[in-house]
Formats: sequence, structure tokens, C-alpha cells
Amino acid sequence: MAQVEATTERVIAADAEAVFDALADYSGTRAKLLPEHFSEYEVREGGDGEGTLVHWKLQATSKRVRDCLLEVSEPTDGELVEKDRNSSMVTTWRVTPAGEGKSRVVISTVWNGASGIGGFFEKTFAPKGLSRIYDAVLAKLATEVEK
Repeated sequence: MAQVEATTERVIAADAEAVFDALADYSGTRAKLLPEHFSEYEVREGGDGEGTLVHWKLQATSKRVRDCLLEVSEPTDGELVEKDRNSSMVTTWRVTPAGEGKSRVVISTVWNGASGIGGFFEKTFAPKGLSRIYDAVLAKLATEVEK
């Protein structure tokens, strides 16, 4: 199995602290940021950053739906890590200052891909698809925090 990685980033015209707080607010803001690829969103424990347990289904393609149960941790300032209990998928959100009143958000997701020809196609196409989905999340995040 090869490791598959998808990374997306965006500079947002809002302070890093406000952006991070919006991302860490799983019981409020986070649900508003999710595009149509996400369904069955439910906070099962916590709801604000570290210690949150959140569920959703991610439909990356018409045939591929991933049932995700994510444990949230905050290993360092400005960083949220979502580890899926149902797979090897780990998504890291990093929010850093990017100049006066701006912040950079970098989303990186890694998982163990399939082997063989299926793994080749997954490694080739899945990162692009996931990046498009996260671009939509970041656009909604910008709209939310740049008010």
C-alpha cells in the first residue's frame, strides 16, 4: 500500500486566532463550512477542538463514500488533527499568521491507499478530488470569518 496525500491551502483575510476558533467549533461553525460532499454530520463528544469526536460521511466520487468517525486533537498551537477511527485517514489543519490581519490555512490529508492498479488510480486522482472538496471548505471558511 502506498501512502496517498492531498494538500490544499488558502490565505484568509482574518486573524489566525479567529480562523482557528471557527475551525475548532465542531458544534457550530464547522457544520456550516461543509459542502454537499459531506452528510450525516454529528458531534458525538465534545464539540470544541481537543477531545471532540465527530462523525460524517464523505462522498468523494459518485461511487466512493467514506464513513468517518474522527477523533480531534490539538498537538500544537494553531493545529487540529482529525484521526479517523474507521480507516488510516488523518487530516491536519494548520492555521498560521500571514501578515497583518491575515492567516494561512493548510489542510493535509494522508491515508494508506489501495495496492495494484486501483492504488495507482487512487494515488493519481484522489488527491485532486479531495483538494477540490477542501477548496470549497476553505471558500466557505473565508466567507464565514471575513464578515
